[in-house]
Amino acid sequence: MKLITKYFSNFYSKDLLKFYQYNLNKEKNILEINHENYSLLKETKYKLLVNYENNNIKTKGKFDYIIIPDTLSTVLDIQKLFSNIHNNCKKNTRLIINYHNFLWLPILNLAEKLHLKKSQNRSNWLNTDDLTNLLEIENFQVIKSGKRLLFPIKIPIISVLFNKYIANLPIINSMCVTNYLIARPLGLEKNKNPSVSVVIAARNEKGNIENAVTRTPQMGSRTEIIFVEGGSSDGTYEEIKRVATKYKEKNIIYAKQKGVGKGGAVRKGFSIATGDILMILDADLTVPPEDLPKFYNAIASGKGEYINGCRLVYPMEDKAMRFLNILGNKFFSIAFSWLLNQKIKDTLCGTKVISRKNYLQLAKNRSYFGDFDPFGDYDLIFGATKMNLKFVEIPIRYKAREYGSTNISRFKHGWLLLKMVAFAMNKIKFVD
Repeated sequence: MKLITKYFSNFYSKDLLKFYQYNLNKEKNILEINHENYSLLKETKYKLLVNYENNNIKTKGKFDYIIIPDTLSTVLDIQKLFSNIHNNCKKNTRLIINYHNFLWLPILNLAEKLHLKKSQNRSNWLNTDDLTNLLEIENFQVIKSGKRLLFPIKIPIISVLFNKYIANLPIINSMCVTNYLIARPLGLEKNKNPSVSVVIAARNEKGNIENAVTRTPQMGSRTEIIFVEGGSSDGTYEEIKRVATKYKEKNIIYAKQKGVGKGGAVRKGFSIATGDILMILDADLTVPPEDLPKFYNAIASGKGEYINGCRLVYPMEDKAMRFLNILGNKFFSIAFSWLLNQKIKDTLCGTKVISRKNYLQLAKNRSYFGDFDPFGDYDLIFGATKMNLKFVEIPIRYKAREYGSTNISRFKHGWLLLKMVAFAMNKIKFVD
């Protein structure tokens, strides 16, 4: 019987460890809140401080991650715990919690009676809504919530099939044993006036260059405009130089792209940007530059950490987007909201905003996904998801292009996007 208990417990613990390893960064400092001298991460190489006094945290330090693995059901006052934890948070701290699904209570009680599972002195059994409410009261914001581990016993092939694939399917996912929440602290934003870099990838956009400069408002303490030209045939690069000379007061920087693709151009622009906040503005100006302050306010105020434009709320101008493109965007909206565990309505809107600090961390960890995205949209979306950044979408009125033609091929690039979704499933959703 002891062997069976150990077999069951080890499999559950290993799955839990995989979850935390996916969401933690080994280079960061971690506070683990636990009980009964048990530490999930003690045998790992994480920079870890284990704290067993879960109702009265005496640690004074600030941590990048605070984790509560399998402890909440034994805590007498969860709200007090969350209040104390807030004192150990930095602005970018991530609080990660796991707890059992209420549906599994009869099974877990039976397993404990049969000595298949170590018994716990449960003092509460809160659901996700209860915990979300307590977190909000104590000035935390939930970024993600989800479930995992449908079949908590190791049987070759069957365990992988159920836990890696079937467990992530809609409806069935609600029956998994492990619930989790990932949250961030609020109220720690300092009164700053961050500077901005607006990156504009331009290929055959000569007629839009001057308007991009004159219509982009000044934001924050300083705004620089960075053009990255990508092998145009209409004199775009020469036009950029002319406009930069004409508007010297605008702080315009320009460079030529090596290779092709918007993704490479954006990375080039970000690499030479000096602003605290990095923005992408499409050179076709279908997203009005005048809307950029909305994005700035969302990220500078701390309401979001990855800001994405959304073209699918307001009515569009005639010919702004073709019908098949609209259908494609709606499909990807549904697919990615499920894939990322964060609601996102318009993954393909070109206007995206992230802090320079978070982008540098994203780029540092890019090897997890690899160099797979010629557009740059999903490189940022997937990276921000892996970092558990808070997504916010800003509705914009999508305009018809006034100059030139689109560089997007509906079917060729649509197929490529489908392949990227499949690729991301194995990196984000169907992970071991």
